[in-house]
Amino acid sequence: MSDTPGFTRIYERMIPEYEANAVMYRHDATGAQILSISCADENKVFGVAFRTPPTDSTGVAHILEHSVLCGSRRYPVKEPFVELLKGSLQTFLNAFTYPDKTCYPVASANLRDFYNLVDVYLDAVFFPLIPEHVFLQEGWHFETDETGTLKRGGVVLNEMKGAYSSPDSVLAEYSQRLLFPDTAYGVDSGGDPKAIPNLTYEAFRAFHQAYYHPGNARIFFYGDDDPAERLRLLAPYLDAFAPRETDSAVADQPAFSGPRHTRMPYASGEGDAGRGFVTVNWILHGARDPETVLVLEMLEHLLIGMPSSPLRKALIDSGLGEDLAGGGLETELRQMAFSTGLRGIDPANAGRVEEIILSTLRTLADSGAPAEAVEAAVNSLEFSLRENNTGAFPRGLSLMLRSLTTWLHDGDPLERVCFEAPLGAIKDRLARGDRVFERAIETMLLDNPHRVTLVLEPDPGLAAREEAEEAAQLAALAREMGPEGLSRVAGGQARLRVIHETPDTPEALASIPRLGPDDLPRDNKRIPTDESSLEESRIFFHDLHTSGILYLDLGLDISGVPEDLLPLVPLFGRALLETGTAREDFVSLTRRIARKTGGLSRDVFLTPVKDRPAATEAGSLLFLRGKATCDKAHDLLDIMTDVLTSARLDDRERLSQMALAAKARAEHRLAPAGHAAASARLRARFGRAGWAAERMRGLENLFFLRELCERVQSDWPGVVRDLERLRELAVNRRGAVVNATLDRERFEGVRPALADFLSGLPARDRALAAWEPRTLPRHEGVVIPAQVNFVGLGVDMKKAGYAFHGSALVIARHLRMGYLWDRVRV
Repeated sequence: MSDTPGFTRIYERMIPEYEANAVMYRHDATGAQILSISCADENKVFGVAFRTPPTDSTGVAHILEHSVLCGSRRYPVKEPFVELLKGSLQTFLNAFTYPDKTCYPVASANLRDFYNLVDVYLDAVFFPLIPEHVFLQEGWHFETDETGTLKRGGVVLNEMKGAYSSPDSVLAEYSQRLLFPDTAYGVDSGGDPKAIPNLTYEAFRAFHQAYYHPGNARIFFYGDDDPAERLRLLAPYLDAFAPRETDSAVADQPAFSGPRHTRMPYASGEGDAGRGFVTVNWILHGARDPETVLVLEMLEHLLIGMPSSPLRKALIDSGLGEDLAGGGLETELRQMAFSTGLRGIDPANAGRVEEIILSTLRTLADSGAPAEAVEAAVNSLEFSLRENNTGAFPRGLSLMLRSLTTWLHDGDPLERVCFEAPLGAIKDRLARGDRVFERAIETMLLDNPHRVTLVLEPDPGLAAREEAEEAAQLAALAREMGPEGLSRVAGGQARLRVIHETPDTPEALASIPRLGPDDLPRDNKRIPTDESSLEESRIFFHDLHTSGILYLDLGLDISGVPEDLLPLVPLFGRALLETGTAREDFVSLTRRIARKTGGLSRDVFLTPVKDRPAATEAGSLLFLRGKATCDKAHDLLDIMTDVLTSARLDDRERLSQMALAAKARAEHRLAPAGHAAASARLRARFGRAGWAAERMRGLENLFFLRELCERVQSDWPGVVRDLERLRELAVNRRGAVVNATLDRERFEGVRPALADFLSGLPARDRALAAWEPRTLPRHEGVVIPAQVNFVGLGVDMKKAGYAFHGSALVIARHLRMGYLWDRVRV
């Protein structure tokens, strides 16, 4: 029963892992399922997901995901989504299209704002307006350019052209299609640019009619709000529907009788003739119970999760490729899958890569993995589960997506959320000497005939041929349309432009719920911060409840690094953690990190410093970030001491592997994130901090890495000298910044060890380096193999006389969510 009429409580269960209470309801009239989780988290989350299995690659699910957020029954503005972004305190506001579902999640820590977001999203998904012009705008449409040439446009069409320009995206898409050829996963739910123009407005509307019904929905609430109010919000929306069966089940892919091999091309650059991809991919049939799922997640870490993982190491040490390829373990589809391989290979060596993968798996199945590697895999997953640290991503949303892996397919939504029992069972089996991972390798991989080896071959002429093919197709259509038809296209294009440029009426805008001054907290929520000094370093301590975990950041001042060494800083940071130390090789080191801590990472922080002279205005820190339970704080500090003071920077093989991998990642990041590269390149013109960032992260860094890969072979002693010089300049407790987060009582226990750690670091005099940005052309073009362009425009507001203050953030947001959104995105 339920206290709210129209809903039946199916069950109520505690989730001790997250100190939460879960109640499952069913809406009596429509059968809608509602999972309502109550806990002390103020960052409240709501989400509605629909099972939306596609039958073709027209991208209808993706286009509909965009379109339902473009006006609804109660909120008839052009883009309620954008209006909400302008004035909400949301901590998350988005929508996702998956291969088998479409999700609409929101989150906010402000109660009124949260309920406003819930109401707008419910109206959007159940009662969208979706007129034809929205379909044309978000999906695809014909248009003519200034010469009268027939073209195609559309938000999703252009987005997917960009996705299909990325080899990684193409690899993932083709791998999924080849593994699941007989199911909904055998087509592209996001849309293949070649197939998107086959979608009609009628089919688009029919898709919404078929799948966006409460009986096909999974509705999720999480947080500290009133559970009864959640149902009261839902009732008027769900009550408006009659009961109906929806045929949306996703079928299992039948098992293959034997392995398959496929070669496919991808659009590459002119210099990429020998740089292909090869992956070996499996469907893991029968991997559904929570214990098996956890075993496979641990196995992924054991095989490829660390630089020293045996399968990863065997692939990289082969020298056949530049970096790992493949998505690893896929847990979000109806059937789990596993994929790994190499990028940057000569396609002729694909057979050797497959042989390395299978022979390494055979050795592990027969001889077992090292005990330390097993301990590292178990500890890493257990730490992650117990910490439940999702960063800026709301915790509730993470739980929602985890629950949907089973719930979407009519399973128990809490099966993958509650981990104590299966985790305990696995640890017990390991303690008894059970060959847990060896058996999983044998049954799930080696003896599994459902295996596909995919070779992605570079084809420098593919993009030009596809562009010519599309141009010929459009020219034929234009001839078929004739002048009258082209005139209608131009007229339709003009009508779309008028609709875009016509502002919403004041009455329509007034329908969007907005927060008033009384809804906003009067005081900022301040993070408790105590600043002090310790061993010539600045200490920032944050007294927060962290469930007994120490979060420790060490920022090393690199503002004294000469400009010619700046591009080497990111690789130097990685080398600290992955080359081994004076006391152990990199295999032992990475396993010790995984066994004793929750992980170590590094990144670079750059910012202009107001009071410094122009030549040294850029403040910069190389951060080493670690976390561990407080009882292992000494282990964390010991590891940090070792890597900072005795990392093996003379390991030529490891440095060569890391340089190749960094280069490959930088190159393959360009197509899917070209806007970021353009933005960074612009910022490099407007100050030393921007220039330094470009040198360490942007196109300049890619150019440097290409040269470094050659220099490692031709001038290794010079490379080592540069790395040692970097260590001498960076590893210095003077000017270092330490950020520690945990509760005060435990911090006082850790503080003496922290003092010992800092005192063990060198103390050297510091001098700021003068970084002189190279003058870049005022206008610049960079050619990459992609079907879309990325264009940026930058203005130096400081030179124009503008004195920066906080209002600039408001102005930038107003431009981004208003003028630029209307003129650029649509």
